[in-house]
Order: sequence, then C-alpha cells, then structure tokens
Amino acid sequence: MTHALLSDLTTRARAEAHSAAAACPCGATATLADRPDATVVRHADTVAKAHAPDTTRTELTPRLIAATHLPGILLPPLSPTPAHLHGRLVTFWPYGTPVDPENPDAAPWEDAATLLALLHRTPTTALPASPSPTPAPLALPPMRGPAKAALAVTRLRTTAAHHPAAASVLHAWSTLPAWARAESPMPDTATLCHGDLHLGQLVRHPAPDGPWLLIDVDDLGVGVPAWDLARPAAWYACGLLSPEEWTRFLTAYRTAGGPAVPADGDPWPALDVPARALTVQTAARSIAKAVAADRPLDDVEQALVDACDRIGSALPESE
Repeated sequence: MTHALLSDLTTRARAEAHSAAAACPCGATATLADRPDATVVRHADTVAKAHAPDTTRTELTPRLIAATHLPGILLPPLSPTPAHLHGRLVTFWPYGTPVDPENPDAAPWEDAATLLALLHRTPTTALPASPSPTPAPLALPPMRGPAKAALAVTRLRTTAAHHPAAASVLHAWSTLPAWARAESPMPDTATLCHGDLHLGQLVRHPAPDGPWLLIDVDDLGVGVPAWDLARPAAWYACGLLSPEEWTRFLTAYRTAGGPAVPADGDPWPALDVPARALTVQTAARSIAKAVAADRPLDDVEQALVDACDRIGSALPESE
C-alpha cells in the first residue's frame, strides 16, 4: 500500500504541476515524508500530501478554506477541496523553501512569532465558509494540540510503559488540567490557532526567497493561543533554547499584538500549562522512539525527562 500510495501521489502531483503550468524538469520528484500520519511528495513546484487515515473531510475542508482566505499568514492550497486516494484524503500545495536545519543562527523566530500573532488576531467570523453573495461563518473544529499530546501519552503507555523514565512523564501528565489532556473542552473556543507550531512549519513562498508563511493545517482550529507558543517556551524552560532566542520570539509576538500573553510583564501564568503539556508530549514521544530503536535516551531527550521530573515534584495531580 505504501508503494502504491507513493506512486499515485507522484502521478497526482505531476498532474497538478502541469495544470498549474509549473516547470516540470525530468526527475524532479522527491518523497519529503513517509510516515503513518502523512505521506508527502514533491514534483517540481507542486507538493501532494496524503493526510492521516483517520482524517475526515468535515475536519479538513474548513482548515483548507481558512488557509485559502489567509494567504499572508498560511500557505494557501492549490485547491480547498481534498481528493481521495487509497482511502486517504490528499491535498495539493505550492512548494516553499523550508527552514534550513543546518543554519540555526538564521532560524526565523521573529517571523514565526509575528505570523502567530496575526493568526491569533484573525476573527474567525472573517473567514467565510461559502462565497458571496451569501457568505456564512466558517465552522472550524477545535485546535488539535491537546489531542496530539494525549496521543503521545497513549503511545507511551502502550509501547514504552516499562521504560525507567516513563513513570516521571506520566506523573507530570497527571498534573495538567483536564483540557490540556484533551479530556474536556478548551477554555478558549474562539481564537484561531495553528496547533503544532515549530520551525518545520514555516516555508518561504514563492521559493526560494519569498516571505515566510505557516504550513500544515492538520491541527488548525480554535483554542488556547498560548499552545502555539508552548514548544519554544518549553524548550527555553528545559535549557534547549537560548534566552536570546526566546526573547526574540516573545518580543516579536508581543510587538505584533499577539493576545496569548500580556503585552508586558510575566508571560508564564499564560504559558505554564501549555509549556508543561508540550514538555510531556515531547518526552513521551522521545521515550517511545528510543524504545522502538532499542537505544538509550540522548542528552536532549534526557533533558526533557528531567523537566518532567521537576514538573511532577512541584505540582500535585490535577483533579
């Protein structure tokens, strides 16, 4: 099935590239990702993505419409209507130049923060679900951040609960409020959020030197905007992101009027729960990957587990 999916994705990407009048040099096809939750193929200037098997059209289509209507913030799809292929929903996108992982000094922290602030400030009522003359408000699903954290913890419990570090991570998870564990609705159901912000979610478009845009709408929805700041906040708290980079990110977000944290003063009352949740999520994934590969935790993974130890010792379990 994987080979058939990749082959057909390539064929679809070629067709979309031709229909978009994109350049089509021989041999310009590459597999960008092939995971259970996403298979991504590039052909020339077109990218085809097969979404997770459990992705529904009801959830995905509003997210595609939102990206279509926010071209200065999100990379717009080539079509807001997903296709079907081998039981998967498939979407098509223009290619953008990703962040260079080999050049951390050039990481676009300010651009990422500014884009998030603009996204968070966008009223969902400004996103029409249907074209004029009778536009209707777009019914966006909840942002999937807490649900993804819960999935990571479930995987830890089912595949790596025997690992010596698992108990610390699971105890830290127990200290989070129910909404952060995806066990109850989020306290904010109106703010537009990305849901899975990290530097891999930015590209320059048009390639190679266009402005930075956010990509990957699979987790887009309404929810707590601080969740989108939580990964860099967690890295900073764990010592994996320098104070200078964190300050650049937070300052740019505040300068752009982002509503997730106060305009000045201590941001941590707003960031504490999401940052703890992302720490647990990342630690849970790290342990599961280490067990699957039959290897010890590396220094970064151990730092995340150590942070979970601190979380668990400082806070009682949530009700």
